[in-house]
Amino acid sequence: MTDQRLKQQMDFLLEVDKEKNIFRQTHLSGGGRAENDAEHAWHMALMIYLLREYANQDFDPLKAIVMALIHDVVEIDAGDTYAYDDAGLATQQEREAKAARRIFGLLPQDQRDEMMALFREFEDYETPEARFAHVLDNLQPLMLNHANNGGDWRAHQVKKSQIYKRNAKTAAGSQTLWAYMEDMVAENVKKGNIRDE
Repeated sequence: MTDQRLKQQMDFLLEVDKEKNIFRQTHLSGGGRAENDAEHAWHMALMIYLLREYANQDFDPLKAIVMALIHDVVEIDAGDTYAYDDAGLATQQEREAKAARRIFGLLPQDQRDEMMALFREFEDYETPEARFAHVLDNLQPLMLNHANNGGDWRAHQVKKSQIYKRNAKTAAGSQTLWAYMEDMVAENVKKGNIRDE
């Protein structure tokens, strides 16, 4: 007989496996297929650990890694909202809050509350952990687009101004990584992969 707590934890873990079926607009670095949300989260988590020395402030890497691993599980219900889709962005917060309540609600109450708090902390962008996790959430797709010679940017006719708007707070988490990102953006503007407006 399985105890109720373990059953709830296993139900949650099976539910979040669905994240592997949520495909993003960004393609893998070698081209080919789009990456899925689970791959994005794994990549972010590894990047947080390896690039932690570039954070503007000391932070708890484990906490930021957990934020990275859970930040997109809500897309199981809410779907992936493309970074430059203004219509989708207008309803994203509401859709994702509803999804968070359902998905994290599968867990035992103490873990539900912990995951909800980490999810909200990431969304609020105020702590050093949330700020650095957001840096990697923005760097990771930019890095893949750069590695794909701007294929996704060209397909969506992305403008430099859109990238800068999305990254308005990135330097608050890491000035070093933001400077690195700016160099990639400039190179892709020069190549015509990003529209210079």
